[in-house]
Amino acid sequence: MRSRVALEPLAEEPGGGEEEATRRRSGLHAALHRWARLLSGGTAGDDSRPAADLRVLLSVLACPLSPVPLLPRLPRHVASSAQYIIEQFRATTGCGKLEGAVKSMYAAGRVRLTMLQDPSGGSSVGGRGHEGRFVLWQLAPSMWLVEMSVAGQHVAAGSDGRAAWRRTPWLGAHAARGGSRPLRRALQGLDPVMIASIFSTAEHAGEKQVDGEDCFVLRLNVGPSMLSNWSDGTAEVIRHGLTGFFSQRSGLLARLEDSQLTRIQAPGATAMYWETTIASTVSDYRAVDGGVAIAHAGTSTAHLARFGVGVRAARVVTRMVESWTIDDVAFNVPGLGPDAFIPPEEVRRSRSYGALAAGK
Repeated sequence: MRSRVALEPLAEEPGGGEEEATRRRSGLHAALHRWARLLSGGTAGDDSRPAADLRVLLSVLACPLSPVPLLPRLPRHVASSAQYIIEQFRATTGCGKLEGAVKSMYAAGRVRLTMLQDPSGGSSVGGRGHEGRFVLWQLAPSMWLVEMSVAGQHVAAGSDGRAAWRRTPWLGAHAARGGSRPLRRALQGLDPVMIASIFSTAEHAGEKQVDGEDCFVLRLNVGPSMLSNWSDGTAEVIRHGLTGFFSQRSGLLARLEDSQLTRIQAPGATAMYWETTIASTVSDYRAVDGGVAIAHAGTSTAHLARFGVGVRAARVVTRMVESWTIDDVAFNVPGLGPDAFIPPEEVRRSRSYGALAAGK
């Protein structure tokens, strides 16, 4: 029987011999500590290298959250370049047809995850690909549930509108810090209403070519108070931002990037820095359900880099790639209600969820 670890937000240890150390370690610190051991060739218990790689792939790419929360769409009294870009996106996708008329969404698709090792900072070495499928349910505006099965491993994540959570076979279910946030997968061209809402407060940051396409760049940076909510114990989230690249020709979202820098310093140890960057190209927009344009394919590339004493500056520890295809999308799913998004019992019993539910 798999042993359970104490429920800590964002903890990433699988249990076993290091269980007590994990309980004492901060959640985010534990996650990065775990990745460092796996990426450097260490194993936990009788894990094989492919199994260890798959755990890291699923931890990073399966169910990442958006860096920014979903905010009410407020009228802007002063026209701006960013506002014009978002209005063009709304017109091109036709997502205005969904507002007020669509309460829920369902999507199903296929994924392929690959780990590309780069231990020396030189050219990458191709890794083994893992095939899988996922399904996503969403109830507007902030309830969602995603389940993914890859190579025999099943992970899930969700939000009941107050808190987000994740469940993995090697940890169980645990709540995320900072309250409810959208699923990043929905921002990868799958939910144009949410994309427009998220970027409605963005700043226009110039222009750039993406795969030969001239794009407008919109940038969002997470504020200090929110970063503080994500930090815990010895792990401090220094910055996190989100960038969208919108085609000047079509008005559609062509690329999504976000990057997080975290400082880790255990008592008596030297400070280390971890930077996680995910870049997604979005493609194959198709009209569904009355002409709303939804992206049906894309690729995400994640880089993990470490900085600090004994680690070469800007060294890329590893590169991970996910490609996905959407097979089915439907709106206004019959019978889908709030009861479908209740977190697992162990999440509801946790102190962090209790604080979020109480509005603290």
